[in-house]
Amino acid sequence: MRLEIALLGGDGIGPEVLAQAVKCLHAVHETFGHDFHFTNALMGAVAIEKTGTPLPEHTIELCKASDAILFGAIGTPHFDNNPKAKIRPEQGLLNLRKTLGLFANIRPVKAFPAMLKQSPLRKEIVKGTDLVIYRELTGGIYFGEKQLSQDGTFASDICEYSESEISRIAHMAFKAAKKRKGKVTLVDKANVLETSRLWRRVVTEISQSYPEIEMDCMYVDNAAVQIMLNPRLFDVILTDNMFGDVLSDLGSVIIGSVGLLPSASIGEDNAMFEPIHGSYPQAKDKNIANPVASILSTAMLLQHFGLFEESNAVVAAVLKSFQKNVVTPDIMGSSKYGTDYVGDFIAENIVDQDQDFNINDENIGLGKSTII
Repeated sequence: MRLEIALLGGDGIGPEVLAQAVKCLHAVHETFGHDFHFTNALMGAVAIEKTGTPLPEHTIELCKASDAILFGAIGTPHFDNNPKAKIRPEQGLLNLRKTLGLFANIRPVKAFPAMLKQSPLRKEIVKGTDLVIYRELTGGIYFGEKQLSQDGTFASDICEYSESEISRIAHMAFKAAKKRKGKVTLVDKANVLETSRLWRRVVTEISQSYPEIEMDCMYVDNAAVQIMLNPRLFDVILTDNMFGDVLSDLGSVIIGSVGLLPSASIGEDNAMFEPIHGSYPQAKDKNIANPVASILSTAMLLQHFGLFEESNAVVAAVLKSFQKNVVTPDIMGSSKYGTDYVGDFIAENIVDQDQDFNINDENIGLGKSTII
């Protein structure tokens, strides 16, 4: 298979972790014979500095012409600490999602057996966690009309959803549940928000087309508590843009590091894959950033194109790095290995997999049914 892949390193540690993901795809090419062609482009603060805009037209055109996009991270303290900034790096990411129609964000949260001791939660709470969050990505309060009064004393953000926006991601979530444990939990705030009441009505109607799937509804505040107390309660979580943004970050608490969680953003014609962590500017150029989330995002990319054996090979190599304790300083207090070394180790073990390294359904953390 030949794939054209756009590389958007972005800001902070983004280019560093993305480089390790590319190493792993080169290893997949060497092992399985696929042809991956990479092209770099600017987005975020680095794009503002060089072009005056967080999302240059060249980047948009490249992404449209590519089979897939690998993205690093976005944001810098210069903009984070300036509430008066009219142009922000994050606008580039939001605009790219909207322009490409990336309406479904998919975030798996799997407790790897070798990493249970990394979690701040008790082992008996974390063990067996295997859920995936389907977050609507191009609607809601992030994209609604925004207003700030001239004197700066009043602001508003409008949250809007249409039935069609809810329906398309709901069907994806139910189809995913059919290949998993057969349960969808809609997370909303229907006791307060009119948009949430629309979500609940539409999703409940759609659930009737999937009688084999168990569906329940949960208010977002309760869902946040239950994810921490009993994450095994969930299989597929379906929710809107803002709630999904908040809840998915709780997954990093379950598994013990934000540097371990990948994601996919899927549209009708385009797909982007990225770690869920931020740009972590304090670690930039220090060779300490965890590349695993970015590498696991390549596993999701391979799944998306039906390359399941290749995806499993990437995940198996990551698992071996856990078992051998070849990890960055954020994992288990290790300080022996840096970003580059961990990336090299994982890439090398995609090519040279030990024959006695056991791979089973419990070990494969992303699953073949994550993406539809």
